Amino acid sequence: MSRSIKKGPYCDPKLLKKVRKSRETGGSKRIVVETYSRASTIMPEFVGITIGVHNGKIMIPVLISDNMVGHKLGEFALTRTFNGHPDSKTKK
Repeated sequence: MSRSIKKGPYCDPKLLKKVRKSRETGGSKRIVVETYSRASTIMPEFVGITIGVHNGKIMIPVLISDNMVGHKLGEFALTRTFNGHPDSKTKK
């Protein structure tokens, strides 16, 4: 289910504050804004910023582009690695 229109999209207030601060300092510095808030929705003002999203172990750098707007940050920092299906021992 999607979120109620009345409530609006969720974005962590601390993350918004960090993004606005990094915008003010200028685009010459490529600062990675780190966050643990995987549930935050990507806003249009995040475009062009690299956000470090925690995957449970490390921070995964995610460069925000136009087509990511409206998605959640956690969608782009996978928590599990897929190593392929194991080989079947019974096949000969």
